Amino acid sequence: MKLIRFGTEGNEKPGVQLDDGTRIDVSGFGQDYNEAFFGGDGLERLENWLKTNQNNCPKVSNDARLGVPLTRPSKIVCVGLNYAKHAAEAGMKVPKEPVLFFKSTTALCGPNDDVIIPKNSEKTDWEVELAIVIGKKASYIEEADAFDHIAGYVLHNDVSERAFQIEKEGQWCKGKGCDTFAPVGPFIATKDEIPNPNDLNLWLIVNGERLQDSSTSDFIFNVQEVVSYISQYMTLLPGDIISTGTPFGVGLGFDPPKYLKPGDVMELGIEGLGVSKQVAKAYQG
Repeated sequence: MKLIRFGTEGNEKPGVQLDDGTRIDVSGFGQDYNEAFFGGDGLERLENWLKTNQNNCPKVSNDARLGVPLTRPSKIVCVGLNYAKHAAEAGMKVPKEPVLFFKSTTALCGPNDDVIIPKNSEKTDWEVELAIVIGKKASYIEEADAFDHIAGYVLHNDVSERAFQIEKEGQWCKGKGCDTFAPVGPFIATKDEIPNPNDLNLWLIVNGERLQDSSTSDFIFNVQEVVSYISQYMTLLPGDIISTGTPFGVGLGFDPPKYLKPGDVMELGIEGLGVSKQVAKAYQG
């Protein structure tokens, strides 16, 4: 299944995108895409419910805003420098174990919402990433069991402010958690739709120029490795998001660097996970 949420910000309803691209409202199912849904038998119950109710579900207009395709999770855990060429362009060593940081859940926004360049920012950057949605509580799990704890996958733009992230003291979170810095979607594809998440094409275009074009086959640490690794240090709850890192081609890596300006348009996609589009806008207090 492909799970969507649609409607105005703060008033999103659950929906499903069908194989032919049609979007339907599944509010009648009676449960949003939250921790209880992913951690219980929500996916199975929804699939069974659709067998008898799909034809009666209202269609969602193609003009309807798409929101974050799940309710706010307990956390967003990100893996940094997970592609060797990206580590090189950032001027950092290839890590011997996953580099972890958190992204604020208040950074979440819909896949096609505007990205706001923060106040006092001059180095806002883009990062196309494959994100994992946890489907079963995970603590101290083995790599061999990692897929049992995954509900699905989703497209994520890990927008980053490089001066806040790198040039200021302390951890990366200051450059990662600004409002609108986590556009997610358009949909969550359940794991049965993505047979091999470790071999997916992903790309990002800015103002018509393709700047990122790679594959998750270039991961340093693959999906099962990062899920298992993170679970050694914290409990992952159903609905939690793990973002698995970005390939080369970020603005920081160019000479001279390229950063977002108001009016710039980012378009990005991952094989099997759809596309999203964000316009950069200046902060207005």
